[in-house]
Amino acid sequence: MVGAGIGGAAAAVGLERAGWQVTVLERAPELGEVGAGISVWPSTVKALGELGVTGVEKAAVVSAPAGMRRSDGRWVVKASALGVELPVMIHRAQLHDLITSRFGSGVTVRTGVTVDGFEDGAVLVGGEELRADLVVAADGLRSVVRGALYPEYGGPRYSGYTAYRGIADVELADGGGETWGRGRRFGFARLIDGRYYWYATENRPAGAENADVWTGFGEWHDPIPRLLKATETVLQNDIYDLVLPLVPFVRGNVVLLGDAAHAMTPNLGRGACTAIEDAAALPRHLGNLAAYDAERRPAATKLVRVSRAIGRVGQLDSRVPCGVRDGVLTVGGKLAGVLGRKREMGESRV
Repeated sequence: MVGAGIGGAAAAVGLERAGWQVTVLERAPELGEVGAGISVWPSTVKALGELGVTGVEKAAVVSAPAGMRRSDGRWVVKASALGVELPVMIHRAQLHDLITSRFGSGVTVRTGVTVDGFEDGAVLVGGEELRADLVVAADGLRSVVRGALYPEYGGPRYSGYTAYRGIADVELADGGGETWGRGRRFGFARLIDGRYYWYATENRPAGAENADVWTGFGEWHDPIPRLLKATETVLQNDIYDLVLPLVPFVRGNVVLLGDAAHAMTPNLGRGACTAIEDAAALPRHLGNLAAYDAERRPAATKLVRVSRAIGRVGQLDSRVPCGVRDGVLTVGGKLAGVLGRKREMGESRV
């Protein structure tokens, strides 16, 4: 196993449960995750259950309004009108701990190990060649193993925007959601531990000097300024996904998993979720790895494509296109509200 992030750790759990001895190679000096919040959708909660990972559950029902707003705070659509189940929000480190706590004696973790390449079926670590019956590459967006298998592949593609993320320890009477402006978006949600995770996106050239998040969002509607003020550390990362079409997830005895296979923009909140679902699927196809590729690559391709499209619409920065976008969303929100009320009335009559 190359990589011990959320996807790699989940795959290690799944393979051990299937009776395999697993060696995990992790570049970081110690096991753990960094970052902020993460969405865990119902299908992923089910996948975690298949892996024996529990503890991802809602601490309380969100009673305050949540949904999409404009930068002045006016509602575009409330989540309650859409009739969709919202994800569980959890800190990445907490989710990673829940997964790695399921490691048993069949999992060996080697930290501080940098994989230099992959050649003739062997993982290269310094002067050492490591061979295994199965190599799972969960080594992220800039996967060394993927690069060795598919040197002609285009790899990462810059989205055109950067992201800021943080955790705020603050009390709010707000259910969260997203606010769309011109070339900027801001979203926030309550974590299961009671804190708030927030994220913001801004159109910027790749590698541009870090900007103060207050410059773009400090004057947006409440509670955005309060969230920023209550945040101690702000993370900033340029957003990349992988070029389409995605390469095959299987070659010989090598399997690509997580961002190494299908890194996507965060607009659907499905990146880590998809990695966990990869991990849950892999043990079902150990006797026929081609079936893993057949199941996971089409599903991941769709998510990469849809997430990219949402980002393009959300990051529009010209006045007229943004006006058209907001108008369409507002009309759609009102229609969703009407349909939602009709649905509730129909259910109440049953």
